[in-house]
Amino acid sequence: MSVTLKEASREDMHSLWEMQVEAFKGLLEKYHDYDMSPAAESYERILQKYDFEGTTYYYIVSDGINVGGIRIVDKKDGSRKRISPLWIMPKYRNKGLARQAIIEAERIHGDDNWSLDTILQEEGNIHLYEKLGYKRTGKIEKISDLMDIVYFEKN
Repeated sequence: MSVTLKEASREDMHSLWEMQVEAFKGLLEKYHDYDMSPAAESYERILQKYDFEGTTYYYIVSDGINVGGIRIVDKKDGSRKRISPLWIMPKYRNKGLARQAIIEAERIHGDDNWSLDTILQEEGNIHLYEKLGYKRTGKIEKISDLMDIVYFEKN
């Protein structure tokens, strides 16, 4: 299964928001993080992020199907590019699609000077990012007794 990234328009944002809520629902239920979880984010907040400088949302497309989404912040000013968030819909997981989506994002936006973060307790995410060359910065933020956020960079 190959992956392409299809840039989303403002009109696509409701569809992407619905996908995001569904994709992150399991993590929201697991960690009860109603402040930061993409599953708890309002549609209005997604529209605000869409309008942020340097933000591009993409559908992750495989075999003509929207299998996930990714938001890239690339201000093109020398600051770090950022992936936040990235998701694959539950029925398409564990097929290497997130890996391919990151590789494609790096192809489009350049393969250096990236940052991202993830839940420390989600070992699959950690493995994926480290496999793609992302290194832990050493910063870990305790969110709750259940969850910590770990930060990564790739130069």
